[in-house]
Amino acid sequence: MIPEENASERRAEGLQGYGAQSMGSQSSSGMSGRGSSGNPDQSEPESNQNSNQRGRRQSDRQTERVTASEEDVDLAQVLAYLLRRGQVRLVHGSGATGLQLVQSVSDSDEDSDGAWEGRLGHRYDPPVDSHPDTQEVDRSEIRTQILLATASSNLKGRHSFTQMLAQREQGRCRGSSFSHGECSRIRSHFLPNFVAHKDTYQQKAFCGVYSDDGNLFLSACQDQNIRLYDTSRGGFMLKRTVKARDVGWSVLDVCFTPDSRSVLYSSWSDYIHVCSIEGESETHTALDLNPEERRFCVFSLAASTDGKEILGGANDGCLYVFDREQNKRTLKIDAHEDDVNAVAFADSSSQLLFSGSDDALCKVWDRRTLREDRPQPVGHLAGHRDGITFIHSKGDARYLISNSKDQTIKLWDVRKFSPKEGLAASRLAVTQQNWDYRWQQVPQRALKRHKLTGDTSVMTYRGHGVLHTLIRCRFSPEFSTGQRFIYTGCSTGKIIIYDVLTGCVVSKLAGHDACVRDVSWHPFQDNIISSSWDGAVRLWEHRQSHLLDEESDRPREWIRGIEERTE
Repeated sequence: MIPEENASERRAEGLQGYGAQSMGSQSSSGMSGRGSSGNPDQSEPESNQNSNQRGRRQSDRQTERVTASEEDVDLAQVLAYLLRRGQVRLVHGSGATGLQLVQSVSDSDEDSDGAWEGRLGHRYDPPVDSHPDTQEVDRSEIRTQILLATASSNLKGRHSFTQMLAQREQGRCRGSSFSHGECSRIRSHFLPNFVAHKDTYQQKAFCGVYSDDGNLFLSACQDQNIRLYDTSRGGFMLKRTVKARDVGWSVLDVCFTPDSRSVLYSSWSDYIHVCSIEGESETHTALDLNPEERRFCVFSLAASTDGKEILGGANDGCLYVFDREQNKRTLKIDAHEDDVNAVAFADSSSQLLFSGSDDALCKVWDRRTLREDRPQPVGHLAGHRDGITFIHSKGDARYLISNSKDQTIKLWDVRKFSPKEGLAASRLAVTQQNWDYRWQQVPQRALKRHKLTGDTSVMTYRGHGVLHTLIRCRFSPEFSTGQRFIYTGCSTGKIIIYDVLTGCVVSKLAGHDACVRDVSWHPFQDNIISSSWDGAVRLWEHRQSHLLDEESDRPREWIRGIEERTE
């Protein structure tokens, strides 16, 4: 995928000299609009294609196949090299293609280096809602679910951990001990806050995830290595390192198969790769998706509950389903007008699919009624003002969350789809974005707080930054927290934890020197592992100096919100 450095560098030298004369010395500040290919050394080199170009993609693909030659490929390699080095950028222009190639000259080398390393977050203080709008979530079903899961539905006023201990001693608990819901509520007072283990790489850590049983952790780094850690019994021990194959730029997503015997990974490649990790040997298998794009990348992966199918979202705007038993692609959905950055199975049935794209839309697909030749989603979820970087399903086929470049997370009920007015408003908002989240700071005009027309989201969460890369967010585990929290990485190098029902920031974990791209909460224990562009992978657990001082560091707004919601 990435051309040979030496050959490309030699060819680029001549082109760069020509570019300096013909393109002029234009500052990159304020010029890298939406759709610019920009610096491919950022996480996903072509993740911001102009949505207005999407309508012509089909004809362009056929033209490219007819006219491509050795010279074309050679020029493409040169341009790829210059773009990757950040020496030129694509911006909106007045030509026939609507794009213009300009030389990138930063006003500050520090800015350029900072964007490259994902270290501009310290200059950005993400806005936080002091009074989140909870009107919709207060009358939603998810509120009832969470209150029941945390034994909070009958609470009146504030109940601290010490008060719960006193009630148990007085025999007011059901039985002789706390219920599972009460244990989940107690654990909410002991969220991770201390780095217990750490590993450091020479290059950026892109993603990391726990296995379903929590005994393994999978980490992917830009050095093309996939590392497997033994996390059983609270440990964090490197167990194996797998050299990924056919990697362009970086491994961009990884996941376990449900039995934890194999790992899946994707990159800038026509293939999704499966690697068996059982035993001492490794077996790599390439699953061919047969894409039509010349440059192809799967940004997001998901495995079905039975492990038989793999779902992927790609830069051609399509969803792909690969059947491992039939060993072939069984479904391709032309889903979005722009890159598909996130996909998820809605529940264990694998029939409902969720997708999120740079077109700012989440879509819901039902495979039981889907026609591949004329794919139509069963519904749209519109309300974001910019591209979606990640989605996560609650697992009940009803609720999901989406992270976005508009610096918000939204909670959705898939039974409440957006009307046509919502789709139109979201599309218009996306076309008005003329900044690039990969290397520019967030402009004030992009931080609008009022809802778009037709926004059917249940809740909006603000307080984290989404810059540099496709930052991820997830629901906290059901077993230990009753899915009471949403946690996310942040461009400021923090992990941000929100309360689902109040919208308040419950905790901020600071310790990384660059953006945190991925976070994963242990399914049964109170541990979070963060993966950052500073090359560090950190395991966080709860520690405190005063045993019963569990609420000393809690935001008063969050505690007050809990009191009001449970009265």
